[in-house]
Amino acid sequence: MRDPVRSLPTPDASVAEKDHKPSARTRQRSAETHLPNTHDAAVQDAIQEPVVTPAARRAGMPLRWKASLTMRWFPAYAWQRVVRRAHSGRVHLIIAVADHFEPGIVPEDGSARAPYDEQERRLERWGREYPIAFDCWRDSEERPFVHTYFYPAEQYEKGLLQRLAGICRAGWGEIETHLHHGTKNPDTEENTRRALLKFRDRIACEHGGLCYLDGRGSPRYAFVHGNYALANSAEGRNCGVDSEIQVLSETGCYADFTLPPGPYARTHVPKINSLYECSLPLDRRCAHRSGRDLKRGRAPKIFPLMIEGPLMLRFARPGGRLIRVENGNLTSRNPPDLDRLKLWKQAAIAVKGRPDWLFVKLQCHGMDPRDQDVMLGGAMRKFLRELIEGAQQRSETLHFVTAREMVNIIMAACDGREGNPGEYRNYRLKRQRANPSAQPSPDDAEKLVLES
Repeated sequence: MRDPVRSLPTPDASVAEKDHKPSARTRQRSAETHLPNTHDAAVQDAIQEPVVTPAARRAGMPLRWKASLTMRWFPAYAWQRVVRRAHSGRVHLIIAVADHFEPGIVPEDGSARAPYDEQERRLERWGREYPIAFDCWRDSEERPFVHTYFYPAEQYEKGLLQRLAGICRAGWGEIETHLHHGTKNPDTEENTRRALLKFRDRIACEHGGLCYLDGRGSPRYAFVHGNYALANSAEGRNCGVDSEIQVLSETGCYADFTLPPGPYARTHVPKINSLYECSLPLDRRCAHRSGRDLKRGRAPKIFPLMIEGPLMLRFARPGGRLIRVENGNLTSRNPPDLDRLKLWKQAAIAVKGRPDWLFVKLQCHGMDPRDQDVMLGGAMRKFLRELIEGAQQRSETLHFVTAREMVNIIMAACDGREGNPGEYRNYRLKRQRANPSAQPSPDDAEKLVLES
């Protein structure tokens, strides 16, 4: 029988160029022009726009527009509330944080970049304070609460990635791929493929990151799309590549962690609160708008898998806004708490036939200066204390995982595995090659691309 996971298209080889720490003059020029300090001319036009539309603009959106955008997903939500029920017994709660990790973020201007020195300071602070703040908060297997650092490919700096890789080697998460593109002009399929392959092999070859299917072959990666415009779903903005799902599949992406976007985003799709395979063909615009739910006893065949976070309606306490949209985003204005936890569980995101393994994909912008209290401060520590101390009473077994580990557990569920899901963190997607000597050098990768 053909191995459905191994039937993924073989990723092309890629480029992993040698970079150097930018000079003081280069840093100054980058700060003055508000351009990302990158050496990749192919992605120079991938300038980030604001990831979240300011609240003031949202508040001024006409009601009819809000209603129209909400109706893209509300019918599916209403139907789920009728037919979907959370598991009534003990559950395994499998929690991952997809961190849109941008050291250069400038909240007031999404197209700007903080100076290189400031980015270094932010990473240094994270590496110093995060272990101190969260080392004592452990899951049922004594694993710490970690982030998956989806680092923007178009903002690559070798020195910053080296520092982040050190944080990950110490056990505080894993690096994956994030891309903003098509923000000035629509991107092309060829340029997107080139950017993804280049960054993929930089992480794998130069920083010891990513994973390998059964320890063999080319590097595999998880993905989030900048500004949530996956497969040109923002009606031409912030992407431009209709065939992006196909490109992701062919370059080794095993799962996408983009969804859901903000409450009134144009990039919502009707498929919500789900783990699923995209419907074919993958080269059509917004190919992820529909697909087949993952199911126990049926191994997935179409990659990348779509791993969605919760999208729920939240009824506010007296004195607050009547209804809010819960999308699993962690911010200082909306920190995690046990009320939100109830909604994440009610979303009941699971592999069909395995309702006691609940998958909670949260999201954040860990480097946003406005959110440092929830990222490193008391708000998150309070939540983790209540989460862990009350887990037994709530009939929960907690598992803190990375994006890769979450997908491994999902694939194990599809294969009908039993017992403790934490045992399947390294099920198929492994951090090390079976033959480490087969790891290509950056020069070899570049040569393969030039010859292809």
